[in-house]
Amino acid sequence: MLVGFYLLYKGADLLVDGSTSVAARLGVSDFVVGMTVVAFGTSLPELFVSVIGSIRGTTDLVVGNIVGSCSINIFVILGIASVIYPLAVRKGAVWKEIPFTLGAAAFLAFLANNWFVGVPETLMISRMDGAILLLLFAGFIAYAMCIARADGERGDALMKRLTMPRAAAYIVLGLVGLFLGARWIIDGAVAIALFLGIGEKFVGLTIVAMGTSLPELAASAVAAYKKNAEIAVGNVVGSNIFNILLVLGVGALIRPMPFPRSGNVDIAMATLGSLMLFAFMFTGKRHKLDRWEGVMFLILYAAYLTFLILQG
Repeated sequence: MLVGFYLLYKGADLLVDGSTSVAARLGVSDFVVGMTVVAFGTSLPELFVSVIGSIRGTTDLVVGNIVGSCSINIFVILGIASVIYPLAVRKGAVWKEIPFTLGAAAFLAFLANNWFVGVPETLMISRMDGAILLLLFAGFIAYAMCIARADGERGDALMKRLTMPRAAAYIVLGLVGLFLGARWIIDGAVAIALFLGIGEKFVGLTIVAMGTSLPELAASAVAAYKKNAEIAVGNVVGSNIFNILLVLGVGALIRPMPFPRSGNVDIAMATLGSLMLFAFMFTGKRHKLDRWEGVMFLILYAAYLTFLILQG
């Protein structure tokens, strides 16, 4: 686990430097790079857990991991990043990408409760639901490609200006470091949890979700430390979209996922986080997540975690 934490930090450092350098050289905004390249890289652990978990039939862990990661991304990662450095968000993201994450979470609740065919005794995220999520993900990628060039906003001058081959090497090495680091941390944490006899859903919502969210935390915290708010926020926004549309979509295609009714509380928490993020764009300094708002995120997640522990 200790080696995993080191790989995680170094991977995030390399990924941020490489991706921001690519953004500068291609004329693509930092936010778009954070929402796509960095978000995909930091979502690889969730994707790995989802595929392996679906194949093995541990669907409670898969769903808990995805929903739990979405809550952690907003409440914990943005909370910590904004405490490190207040995060200014571009106007386009406030009105487009942040509401997209809110819509994705709400749509997940819609699919999970089978409102297409009424609510049966056993809720299910079916293969058809998975296909719908993947179609929406394809639409999101098309949208990101359209705005990649149109958005001309840039990050600050502190970014490294690397050559394209070196930047690409940084990105690849960063992704490898994130993947290996997260996997080793998860393996250790899950082994400890199972040894102590903790339930699968609780493990997915907490330990596994926290473990798979460590790449997002590392990437956003490093970006905030380097005063690159665009990467920090774009990473979280993109990761939540990737988690719900891509990761859950792939998992559901492999194996339909029974969904416990109690899981609606967890989806509601993820939806609340997106709603609060949108609302915070209009409190305090406009279009900025201030330190006090980040502290509120952290306090609210601490209360939610206490609830999970008492329930689990």
